[in-house]
Amino acid sequence: MSQYFQNGDDVLWNPATRVAGLFLDMAEAHARMLGIPSGLGPMEEDECQVDVQAFASFTDALVRYHANSSHRILKSLMEGFVATALAIAIADNVAGPVAAVRERADDPAVRRLVDLAHQNAAAMPR
Repeated sequence: MSQYFQNGDDVLWNPATRVAGLFLDMAEAHARMLGIPSGLGPMEEDECQVDVQAFASFTDALVRYHANSSHRILKSLMEGFVATALAIAIADNVAGPVAAVRERADDPAVRRLVDLAHQNAAAMPR
């Protein structure tokens, strides 16, 4: 069984049910930490509507927060989630490019996230 992350009828990602649930739970935790909405709606009848503008802002804030942190454990805990969110944003060009990626292209932490995002995007069912 799978779940659909959608912008209207456009499917952004179609992961397995457990993966989708974990991603939504992690999004909620990161949104609380950042104090901003994730742009991800509730999962209803196997579909989660994504507010692409809010999700793009959320992803941008995630990249910035991760890049600005000097806390090794926090960065490690965030990395997989941020790379997955970034993969959705990059693959679908959600609401335009993520500004933090463009602005911080020389930052090794951001380059690592982008590399992981591209690897994740190649493995993400749609």
